[in-house]
Formats: sequence, C-alpha cells, structure tokens
Amino acid sequence: MIIDEQTRRKLRLMGADHLLDALERQDERACAGMTTGERVALAVDDAYNVWADRKITAMAKRAKPRYPQADLRTLDLIDERGLDRNRINQLQSCAFITQRLNILLTGATGSGKSWLACAIVKQACRQSYRSLYTRMPDLAEQLDAAASKPAGTHKLIRKYANYTLLVLDEWLLDKPDERMRSFLLEVMELRYDTASTVLCTQYPVKDWHQRLGGDVTADAIMDRIVHNGITIDTGDYNMRQHHARQQTNNQ
Repeated sequence: MIIDEQTRRKLRLMGADHLLDALERQDERACAGMTTGERVALAVDDAYNVWADRKITAMAKRAKPRYPQADLRTLDLIDERGLDRNRINQLQSCAFITQRLNILLTGATGSGKSWLACAIVKQACRQSYRSLYTRMPDLAEQLDAAASKPAGTHKLIRKYANYTLLVLDEWLLDKPDERMRSFLLEVMELRYDTASTVLCTQYPVKDWHQRLGGDVTADAIMDRIVHNGITIDTGDYNMRQHHARQQTNNQ
C-alpha cells in the first residue's frame, strides 16, 4: 500500500511504526479483492505479530537465561531420560504460574536441568510473565555486594520477590551461610502464594532441609517452597554426552 509522506510522518510520531511498515508491506495485487476494513485488520495483525515477537525477544533477553536457545518445543524427549511428557505439556501452558506453584527440578549432573529451566523461562516470556534466571553462586555475589550499601539487602530482596517467575539454578550446590539463609527466607516469604519459583539441583528434595541448616530457619524456607511445589526428576541420563555423540556421528 502506498502511504503519502504526511501520513507516514504522523504514524511515526504516534509510535505506530509497526503498523506503517505492515501497511507498506501489503501487496496491491494480493489485496485487490479486499475491503478497506479487511486490509486494515490484516495490517494490524501483521504489526501486532512483529510487536509481540520483539517484546518476547526483549523479555527473554532481560531474563538472562543461561541457554538462550532453550525451547520447550524442541525439548529432546528420548526414552532414556524418562521425562513425564504430560508434565512437560503442563509446563508449556504455564498453568503452574497462574496457580502460583513452584517447579523443583532434580537430577544428575548433565541431565538437562538448567536447559529445561531456561526453556521454561522462555515459555513464560512468550506469555508476558516477567522472569529471571540466576545461579546461586551469582546470587551470593550480589548479596555480598548489596550488604555493603544502605538498604542494599532490602532492595535485593524486593527485586527477587517481584519477578513472576524466578529460576534459581545450582540450588544448594553450596550450603548457604546465615546471611543467605535469612535472605532466602525473606524472598520465599514474599513470593509464597504470589509467584512461582523454579529450583534446579542435583540434590533430592529429602536432602534440602539438612543442606539449609536443619533448623527452624530451614523449616520455614522449606515450608514456603515444597508444599506448593511440583517435583520433576530429570533422571541420570547425561544429555551432554548424548549431544556430543550426536555431533560426532554427524561429522
């Protein structure tokens, strides 16, 4: 569609660049039999899809997933992994987020926990849920830095409490010190029944209490995580070795 310069300028001033581009992309021959309303609706759909794709890309970038290419739609469900396909389908719908449930990903090293967590983050971003992925060692560094600033720890607590979906990878890989335990309790208290947290770890849930200190603080943290959590065991099949063999065979 040919748009005059004055109209183009007005659309750009209004921030309607996507709509302008969609209108200009329309092929006159393809749209010959369409009404004006149909052409406008087609252009709006085109512009919306571009806007939505860019929004999802931006949200996914801000979520900082360790594996940006991870995607539930391309998840390798080979039988050796023993993954519950129904559970994976439930993750694609993000129903656990609307239900404010946690996802507890446990399994051996290399079994694909982090990749699956990043795929969940991407799926959440597709549905416009504000999400963040972080590793526990990185979180510990942030907490150390925040402790030296006025109200720094409080601000960090609020930051992590406010994400609709939060992924904590390498959960309890190192036993948390007293400051980290206090921080985790405050974050989980604020997130309880209001947001969803994904925890990725090699340790089975039965070992978490002891690694959290085995005291009343551990009780309180566990109480805010496990009782509304869905456990997914990624098994002990090493996906890193699996993909390495595939690459070797394809060469």
